Amino acid sequence: MREKPAKILLGLKLSKSGTVYTSILSKEADCTYSHTIKILNMLNSMGLVNFEKTGRIKKVTLSDEGWDIAHNLEAILKKFIQVENKAGKKVKEEKKKAKK
Repeated sequence: MREKPAKILLGLKLSKSGTVYTSILSKEADCTYSHTIKILNMLNSMGLVNFEKTGRIKKVTLSDEGWDIAHNLEAILKKFIQVENKAGKKVKEEKKKAKK
């Protein structure tokens, strides 16, 4: 999975209300509004997000499958951070030993 769609899925998952405006997602994913719309349409065609339109306002929510994927993606990212921190500590310990 690419970085921007992952950020969009995580942005949807981490929103307090569960419903987000597209403009907010584009800021969180650090991409243009039009690119965000393109990604959301792709995610919608895959059945991962739903659109709710009330008047001129279009809100985005995760589907059940989208929620599962976002949840698993979040877990994977947390695991990578743990592994990275562990590796960083090992490198520091090895540098200390090398100095002695």
